[in-house]
Amino acid sequence: MCVAALALIVTIAPAARAHSLDEVDAMLGDKEKYFQAIDKPAPDFRLQAADGRVVQLADLRGKVLVLHFIYMSCPDVCPLHTERLADIQAMVNDTPMKDRVRFVTITTDPSKDTPEMLRDYAAARGIDTANWLFLTTTPDQPEDTTRKLAEAFGHKFSKTDDGLQMHGIVTHAIDKGGRWKANFHGLNFDPVNVVTFVNALTNDVGVPHGHEKKSWRSWMWDW
Repeated sequence: MCVAALALIVTIAPAARAHSLDEVDAMLGDKEKYFQAIDKPAPDFRLQAADGRVVQLADLRGKVLVLHFIYMSCPDVCPLHTERLADIQAMVNDTPMKDRVRFVTITTDPSKDTPEMLRDYAAARGIDTANWLFLTTTPDQPEDTTRKLAEAFGHKFSKTDDGLQMHGIVTHAIDKGGRWKANFHGLNFDPVNVVTFVNALTNDVGVPHGHEKKSWRSWMWDW
């Protein structure tokens, strides 16, 4: 195990020891002011990936999702948001969580952001697409499909006369069962706190495990 991965595991071990997701929520609520706990089904979607295949939310069951919305002609915050999540992906992929987590980018400008554009966008930023999906609409869907999906996730991408979009910045966390569990707002959140929360979801924190109380060493061994 590399030094960076070991340091990360030591950093987030307290989340793995929590008895419930409520405890993780409380911990993050105290230390991460940009964190918002949520617990409801994630809005469903059926979209086209950069490789041309159709992807539905149900296809991603069994994986923890870190999901956000952007559009590729955005001149400022969208690239910064993607880079922020790329840093988080690098942290996640340096641990055994890599195969348990999927990063999902959804464009809100599908008429311009074709599958080819999505591939170029990912390549230009050196993103590891092994566990990162870039999604746009399918040819038969209305142009505003993904903007309506963003609204279902609680925020808007509103087109302006100059072709840009007014929007907020939110990172959504979805558990392995397709439940929307949290938002991280803006770009000033601590990436380690996102990894902490994702780690809790990959370890099914909050799912009953009988009466046995796992030790810190046991959680480390599971990792």
